[in-house]
Amino acid sequence: MQMLARHVVARPWWVIAAWVLLSLAGGFAAPRATSALSYDFGLPGQSGYEANQDIVHGFGSGGDDAPVLLVVHDGARRLTAGEATAVVRAVREARVAGRVSSYAEEPRLLSRDGHTGVVVVYPAPVPGQDPYAKALPQLRDAAAAASAAVGAPVAVTGQDALNDSGGGGGAGVLAETLFGGVGALLVLVLVFGSFLALMPLAVAIGSILTTFLIVWGLTAVTDVSFIVQYLLALIGLGVAIDYALLVVTRWREERGNGLDNASAVERAVVTAGRSVLFSGVTVAVSLAALIALPVPFLRSVGFTGLLIPVVSVVAALTLLPALLLVAGPRLAWPNRRSASPDSRLWRRVGEAVVRRRWAAIAASAVVLLALAAPVLGLRLGQPSNDSLASTGGSAATAVHQIWRAGLGAGLTTPVEVLTDDPARVRRAVTGIDGVAGALAPTSWTRGGRSVVDVWTAGDASHGAGATAAADVRKAARDTGARVGGIPAQNVDFISAVYGNAWWVVSIIVVVTFLLLARALHSLVLPLKALVLNVLSIGAAYGVTVLIWQRGVGTDVLFGQTAAGSVTVWIPIAVFAFLFGLSMDYEVFLLSRIREEHDRGVDTDRATVDGVARTGRLITSAAVILFLAFISLSRVPATDVKILATALALGILIDATLVRGILAPALVAALGPANWWLPRRRSAARR
Repeated sequence: MQMLARHVVARPWWVIAAWVLLSLAGGFAAPRATSALSYDFGLPGQSGYEANQDIVHGFGSGGDDAPVLLVVHDGARRLTAGEATAVVRAVREARVAGRVSSYAEEPRLLSRDGHTGVVVVYPAPVPGQDPYAKALPQLRDAAAAASAAVGAPVAVTGQDALNDSGGGGGAGVLAETLFGGVGALLVLVLVFGSFLALMPLAVAIGSILTTFLIVWGLTAVTDVSFIVQYLLALIGLGVAIDYALLVVTRWREERGNGLDNASAVERAVVTAGRSVLFSGVTVAVSLAALIALPVPFLRSVGFTGLLIPVVSVVAALTLLPALLLVAGPRLAWPNRRSASPDSRLWRRVGEAVVRRRWAAIAASAVVLLALAAPVLGLRLGQPSNDSLASTGGSAATAVHQIWRAGLGAGLTTPVEVLTDDPARVRRAVTGIDGVAGALAPTSWTRGGRSVVDVWTAGDASHGAGATAAADVRKAARDTGARVGGIPAQNVDFISAVYGNAWWVVSIIVVVTFLLLARALHSLVLPLKALVLNVLSIGAAYGVTVLIWQRGVGTDVLFGQTAAGSVTVWIPIAVFAFLFGLSMDYEVFLLSRIREEHDRGVDTDRATVDGVARTGRLITSAAVILFLAFISLSRVPATDVKILATALALGILIDATLVRGILAPALVAALGPANWWLPRRRSAARR
């Protein structure tokens, strides 16, 4: 680190010029990178995914794309088959290509009282974020024309229509980043009380734009998931500012100790820079571990997500020192904060925790375990129809009409069965508890193969509906058919991800332990850090389950009904991100405690000093990341909201309860054992 610091100090303008050029190139690349991102959630080699691919290739639609439902409702009279035919005709006249069937062909699509009927449409999908971006407007026009023809209201619904009605008008990634940036600036102004608040933002801008430049290059050679744009922008904002905050805080401290500007910059890079380096590598390893999963979109999140901490570390160790050298003293005006990192509040907290260490350990452990308890009931799936419909609109009204008519909530996500004997499949699934109907029109036959749609009475995303969908898959496979549809692909996803999750967890745990052992010169501290991370992430999972699965506060916080389950890919992604991000704060805290202990003070005093000198820093960094995730939660997609909730809660719990109370209490309780290292290693260090 000393050599790097000296190189930067010797050539600050060259370093700044290089980052300006990278940022300009990144600004040019960012919109091109986002437009080139992939929306594919494919699972090559998995049976459900392969069946869905064959359905799409053979029939032009369906598979893992949900049907669009046209709901005809007249509370005053029974609907007729002729009216269903008129709706189908309106769909064809709107030039919507794809599979169509109606209650004229399948009686189960007509309610018992005859007042509500459904026309099922599988439009041909188009590439991009919204597979039905072209078809939905056409189908709404068709519904309007059909309403006039049949003399009864016809509404468009289904999962894509619900998402479209609820998700329209959402702010883009740039707006979300600006929202997070403004919040970060307010926190930085409170921390520094001077124009130094602008420096971490400058580092974040350079990091984010440079990362987008690299991602643009990656999109030319491989698929990169659309989720990456939000993670790069908002997590990049938080991480880059966190690292810059640590370096600038140390620079101010060294200036307050009497060092000249160049010496203070070098000292900050050597001390705080070392913590930044180890923290960044830990985050990168956590995200890179996702590459071990046999899921292409998560792999892309892994190998592009690791760019966030890597580029942020490089910026914090090169661009930031150069800026401090050139403009640091001038930007320190009006200097309304002491250069000392000591916080009287956090010193009192540290003293109280050390004095009552066992009580602090017991109380914080009980709270964390209580918060984590709901994770025992974690249910993986997709957002329920009820959650998607909570945003209101005609699509929500129509899907409620389907439920009230008793036609089956699973109609929005049926099991699609590819078979050469549709009659046999229908016989096999008829009578299964929870099955609402099976649809196999003769028009859904190509080259001797047919598609049979089987839907459940309950929502197939969870509960009895999910159980019934599983029974349908088994019964259909027993006939020799292949099973696809969204429920089958979700099961495949769970198997592919969580059947291989031990690889991810093992890689992260082992590599993190080795890195921390090297950084902290101890075997006990890394082990303690790993245990605390498990508690912290468990608590984040638990509260997320309470909010999004059980519905505690969902309406108040997000203005919608609970999803009923946690989206299948979120827990593993949250683990990878939170494990690395949480370890940042552990490294910040323990590195300072280790530094104080190496100066000759006992463990209790080192712990109090470490908490006092990092408490404000960790809290400020956590608030900035929390605001970034709050900004992420404003993205309309329910999946992204759930991800943002888990990340925001995880950071908040970790920076307060875990690193503020439990971690220092354990260090104080362990005493000299914290610094244990095998004799050969200790001797080599001396």
